[in-house]
Amino acid sequence: MTNNILIKNPSFCITAGNRSDISSFSKGHIYIENNKIKSIGPEPSDHQADIEIDGSRMLVLPGLINTHHHFFQTLTRNIFCTQQSPLFDWLLTNYEIWREIDEEGFFVSAKLAIGELLKSGCTTTSDHLYLFPGKTSKELIDSEIKAATEAGIRFQPTRGSMSLGKSKGGLPPDDVIQSEQIITADIIRLLKKYHDDSVGSMTRISLAPCSPFSVTSGLMKKTVALAKEYNLNIHTHLAETIDEENFCLKQFGVRPFQYLKDLGWIRSNAWFAHSIFLNQEEINELGDKGAGISHCPTSNMRLGSGIAPIKEMLSKNVKVSLGVDGSASNDSSNMLNELRNSMLLSRLRKHSQWLSAEEIFYMATKGGAEVLGRDDIGTLEVGKQADLIMISLDRLEFSGAKHDPLGAVIFSLPAQPVDYVIVNGKIVVKEGNLVNIDEADLLRRHSAISTNILQRVEKKTNLKLFR
Repeated sequence: MTNNILIKNPSFCITAGNRSDISSFSKGHIYIENNKIKSIGPEPSDHQADIEIDGSRMLVLPGLINTHHHFFQTLTRNIFCTQQSPLFDWLLTNYEIWREIDEEGFFVSAKLAIGELLKSGCTTTSDHLYLFPGKTSKELIDSEIKAATEAGIRFQPTRGSMSLGKSKGGLPPDDVIQSEQIITADIIRLLKKYHDDSVGSMTRISLAPCSPFSVTSGLMKKTVALAKEYNLNIHTHLAETIDEENFCLKQFGVRPFQYLKDLGWIRSNAWFAHSIFLNQEEINELGDKGAGISHCPTSNMRLGSGIAPIKEMLSKNVKVSLGVDGSASNDSSNMLNELRNSMLLSRLRKHSQWLSAEEIFYMATKGGAEVLGRDDIGTLEVGKQADLIMISLDRLEFSGAKHDPLGAVIFSLPAQPVDYVIVNGKIVVKEGNLVNIDEADLLRRHSAISTNILQRVEKKTNLKLFR
């Protein structure tokens, strides 16, 4: 396998973005040696490389970073009887399906989600696996790590958990939750086997109890303690819906933010998915504490949850990133689509709260790295990991938009996959095709597993899963 790649004469290369502008150049070169960027800039290069890529019609960007997903949900997209459901009703129906997923299903669904992400320009992804059906393997995170390793994506899985079942006042069925003892033991096992906090790591573990309505307060506190002990990031859902707010008010007498604050969760190593229903005081505190947010606009629209106050968060220096969320509440794992929907959803607010292309690009790259606690990805600089994407500007949807290549990607969503994806100095998407994944075989396996599960569940329940 090659160790050196030279990208020559990119039409436009954006090297980094912050909340108000970008750094960029045209022509020049990007030289990759082993897994890092060795040289980059607007000047010609005399480097000799094993692979040379002509970038003269290409836009080059740092790889996109996805900070919230549920891979297993690719098996249950647009389920017929949930197409009109808000979050709690949607969850109650899907729990009945998800409890039937086995170890193979978790592996195949992860690989399919990763394939979608790679083809839409994502080079680093997190995943929040919180569901562990009682009748399947307890080592499901291992299946996801295997899928990510085979596909070649940089991966930050979160060891999710649910410990509060329906019999104890929670939302999920008791057969998909685990005891605190089992969860803790598996966390320690995963850390010993997989966790790598070195520069350029391809696999890092974070911890992610699911939500206030599916996890005990004891496990939430235990998670903070484990993260302190092992220097880990922590993640959970926060303030996604009014139903969640009402649950917290009824059960704990406080809003979701205050509940998490009382448990020690508002801290710099924490990031939260959605965070739609936060007030200004809560946003201020997130910024003061250095906490992060994963903005999931498509899922928030799909479930009718609401519009997160992202502009206010950015103005208070909250670390903000983007997440596609699960494919049962997004029905896609298209990372580029998340950029566009972030822009469009913000336009339903007051003009002063609209998001700019620069802010969205920051959220999708450097913001994602900050949220995941990494400073070795998210920008294209000498010494950084060689994670980048290349998109041809010679597309029908970009014609008339080439005067602003960054705007073209966000405002004029490309219909086809990105042309090249390089992760850790290796090409994993070439000319729009996955290099390490047999798509035809994957589609066959994934479709068969999904259909089999849905047919079994429809026979066992009164749910209408097929149109």
